[in-house]
Amino acid sequence: MKKYKFITCMLLLAGCLSAQNNMSALLPMPNQVKQTDSKKDFVISDKTVIQTNLPEDAFCIAELKKIVHERTGKTPGLSSSSGSGNSVIRLMLDPSVEGDEHYLLSVSERTVSIKGATQGAILYGLMTLDQILLGDACRTLSGKIAPVEIDDQPRFGYRSLMLDPARHFLPAEDVKFYIDQMVRYKYNVLQLHLTDDQGWRIEIKKHPRLTEKGEFYTQEELKDLVHYAAERNVRIIPELDIPGHTVAVLAAYPELGCSHTDTIPKIVGETVNLMLCANNDKVYSLYKDILTEVASVFPAPYIHLGGDEAIIDANWGKCEHCRSLMKQLGYTKPTELMNYFFGKILPVVRENGKKPMLWCELDNIRMPAHEYLFDYPKDAVLITWRYGLTPLCTELTARHGNTLIMAPGEYTYLDYPQYKNDFPEFNNWGMPVTTLETTYQFDPGYGLPADRQAHIAGVNGTLWAEAMPDINRVTYMTYPRGLALAEAGWTQMEHRDWESFKKRMYPNLSELMKRGVSVRVPFEIVRHPQKK
Repeated sequence: MKKYKFITCMLLLAGCLSAQNNMSALLPMPNQVKQTDSKKDFVISDKTVIQTNLPEDAFCIAELKKIVHERTGKTPGLSSSSGSGNSVIRLMLDPSVEGDEHYLLSVSERTVSIKGATQGAILYGLMTLDQILLGDACRTLSGKIAPVEIDDQPRFGYRSLMLDPARHFLPAEDVKFYIDQMVRYKYNVLQLHLTDDQGWRIEIKKHPRLTEKGEFYTQEELKDLVHYAAERNVRIIPELDIPGHTVAVLAAYPELGCSHTDTIPKIVGETVNLMLCANNDKVYSLYKDILTEVASVFPAPYIHLGGDEAIIDANWGKCEHCRSLMKQLGYTKPTELMNYFFGKILPVVRENGKKPMLWCELDNIRMPAHEYLFDYPKDAVLITWRYGLTPLCTELTARHGNTLIMAPGEYTYLDYPQYKNDFPEFNNWGMPVTTLETTYQFDPGYGLPADRQAHIAGVNGTLWAEAMPDINRVTYMTYPRGLALAEAGWTQMEHRDWESFKKRMYPNLSELMKRGVSVRVPFEIVRHPQKK
């Protein structure tokens, strides 16, 4: 027994030595931190109380109690008094703090204070406080918090991860588990790719044929997910990919396809590269019903409509109905029908109080490219994604007045392997490798002057699920690269440093594993660092 106690003490000491200050686990790195070493620590005791102007049932209050209890074993009570005390943790809504996600965290001898104009900002202050307790292991074991002043807000207001339950369905509880992890690193958007050739995953009450085969989310399940996410300052944006990636629709309604594809079997999960017919009124009637119901489920301001990888020449270019429409409209290229197609779809999105979001496609899938594939309207938020095309997408969106989300395949496609021998066991189409260090080096502004990146709203990490059969593979592909992307979206470039990130990453990976999250151990950053 004495030997066991000695080993335990040594392990605790080793933990203290490897995580020895209140910045050791801060991730993403806050944008302004002021250490105040000369002052005394705040002490968490049985007399510690919470003071707040939040509603008693606010999520942030419950989260604070949970954090303090998990880290120290203490559970502070809620005090009705607003006066000073010897050990007070304050969570205060303060409209004078500018910015919806801007928080002020102050730790002094008698008070821990977190202020923000919204509950989301306060929540981010709590996530930072939790990381202080995680990293400053020795003090936390003693129930102490070192004095510090943090004034922090994000570089970008849109910080997203994308799940793909269309290809491999993820139960709602698994999606909640995923949300729990992304919140810790201050992601605020979850994009759900709900429809594709491999499945239709959202209940449409007016058209139950869409979900007769395969697993799907009921609207009540999705509303519950939306509420769960909103408590954690996460918006869920639905994606319904059109006019390509639509075999799941065509399997239910084969009459909506192009004329020359009538005899092709529409087998969900097998058939690919088909499109909705651009000259079929039933297509637009169906999607008016679909988008109206989707808009009622998701309060987020956007509906993502895909618009990517449409095999236009092989579908619309050969369809007698589409070719007739081209002639009627005076079009010379099938790609011009994208203007007609989305000209019919986007008014429905707007009528339901939403803005459209689309993948940014250009007139070529690689350089040389010159312009948009079609005339994206100014209210369309575009996401750049194709390898090598992001600089041009950035230039074009600035010129045309479109807001841009950065998801370049070179940096943020988290479904790509993380190391040269870490390929998926199946459905591997020759994916390129995106290492942890590569993702960390991502500058969403591409080093452009401030005025030329002002239209960039944020970042998006994609997890296309062809080779991800369950949530464990999804989190394995997300972390640790999702930590690097979180810092790219939140932290100003002058406060980012690869060597610092590596040190701050380790306690966070350990914490994720303790919470049952499957992560990849990035051994190569020590044994085989990338050449500069």
